[in-house]
Amino acid sequence: MEPRLANTWRLTVNEKKFIETALQSDLRIDGRRPFDYRSLSIKFGREDGSAEVQLGQTHVMGFVTAQLVQPYKDRPNEGTLSIFTEFSPMADPSFEPGRPGEAAVELGRVIDRGLRESRAVDTESLCVLSGKLVWAVRVDLHILDNGGNLVDAANIAALAALMTFRRPECSLGGEDGQEVVVHPAEVREPLPLIVHHLPIAVTFAFFSNESSVVIDPTHYEEAVMGGRMTATLNANNDVCAIQKAGGEGVLQSVIMQCLRIAGQKAYDITTKIKNAVESYNTERASQKIKRHTIVSSHVSGVGVNVGKQSQYVDQKDVSDRSKLIPEKCVADQSMDLEGKTKLSEQGQTNRIEGDAKNFIGGPSSWYVSPFKICDLASDNLLLLISA
Repeated sequence: MEPRLANTWRLTVNEKKFIETALQSDLRIDGRRPFDYRSLSIKFGREDGSAEVQLGQTHVMGFVTAQLVQPYKDRPNEGTLSIFTEFSPMADPSFEPGRPGEAAVELGRVIDRGLRESRAVDTESLCVLSGKLVWAVRVDLHILDNGGNLVDAANIAALAALMTFRRPECSLGGEDGQEVVVHPAEVREPLPLIVHHLPIAVTFAFFSNESSVVIDPTHYEEAVMGGRMTATLNANNDVCAIQKAGGEGVLQSVIMQCLRIAGQKAYDITTKIKNAVESYNTERASQKIKRHTIVSSHVSGVGVNVGKQSQYVDQKDVSDRSKLIPEKCVADQSMDLEGKTKLSEQGQTNRIEGDAKNFIGGPSSWYVSPFKICDLASDNLLLLISA
């Protein structure tokens, strides 16, 4: 982006003459045709309801917020929509800090008229409790760089931000059912705004020569033009608003020609906005799915580890019990056999001799199962009882 000095908006006589002469030959200083738009770029931020639009050298950022307020008495079932603009000296040296000037007020009114008068946003859906609480939607437009035609760029930024904004879901509760509960995004999915259509602002610049009409004027062309007209239309060629900001008079035939061209441009810009919003929603949904997948995998992994650990502990407990039970059994039975050791030793000797006779051969094993000890002890008890 080429730098601009503080006095570049004050063009010299030769520069003005050069621009006017080029327009008479259907040429513009940036190489475009009279009815060609500059390159349009739409980007979205991390949060819902933020959009950044770049139209040539013009750079505008839009941000949408909402809060619960009391409705107007004459419209108790409708929410509100308001537009606020901020002109920073960083965008253009001619902008002064402090209170908004005439240009900022005019920009906000043109965009506000196109959105509210056409009822593009369904304000009745913003009602939470009739006569008590409604959503007040606020659109803040920040001018980051003034390269000309701020109205069109700011209008696109406002529409893109409104299309991606999501408000928290509300429900009524309490004993009387009049208590409003605002659910956070972690509990319930936020709800998008209901936008019926997209009113697109298309600006035309008129010069001293009545036949010289261009669309999307640049910063230099605005310094030379004699008049300007902004037509707001949707993709269906419905005229939402028209503003003729002073200057030279324009013939009716020229205005009708501008409206036909504006209808075509509105359709093209609407398609670009919808495609950008659709790609943003797709990416947002994919990120949400990835986040849930990662969380669920962590939870399932912990469950598997815990299951294995519990299984290991259970097996260990069983093995310990299998070792402890025979020892306890032998100890109890040995206490009962203290007074009759002779008979038990004799029976044990006879049993060992019988096993020795049946021994054929093979590898010796000195391991004696604890269950074998219990069997021997039980046999000794039977011998004592029979004796």
